[in-house]
Amino acid sequence: MSTILLGVALSGATRYACQAQCVEFSDRAPRADLDTFTKTPSSLFERLRNSKEKLKYQLASYVATDPTILPAVQTLIAEASSSDRSVIGAALRLAEARCTSTKRDAARKIREFVQRNGDLTVIAGYTAAGEDETGIQIPAQVQDGKQPARGAGLLEGEWKTKIADPFKPLPIPR
Repeated sequence: MSTILLGVALSGATRYACQAQCVEFSDRAPRADLDTFTKTPSSLFERLRNSKEKLKYQLASYVATDPTILPAVQTLIAEASSSDRSVIGAALRLAEARCTSTKRDAARKIREFVQRNGDLTVIAGYTAAGEDETGIQIPAQVQDGKQPARGAGLLEGEWKTKIADPFKPLPIPR
């Protein structure tokens, strides 16, 4: 009987832990790191002193692994400098993007956390990270699937050796 109760308790705890994460097992932050961050959020600043990029990706990994650590992120924001707050905002945007495809509810909680927080520097970093994601897109391809050559409209002819007429009307895209 006790074995059955233990099995039910463990399966319930495992089920809860699996529901909280937005990322696959191999991408999750170690539980010990999350516990350390939750107890002392400033430890992240101490470990990653001069590397804003590492700070951004590490914090995004923490939040994507366990979105329930957002209160610790609030403490981190309170202790952070202005430039670090911008990085924290970018990390929150990155974590939200990672959660959007798997756990929409967690992504919504992250977005609401940023809005509720009201720190303009965090919001600016969050917004800038969103613009970076949309700004990095694959260039549009032509109908036949080939990439347009650089300066494609400047030369004409079979071997593209003749200079094109600069006064020729441009084709209207459809």
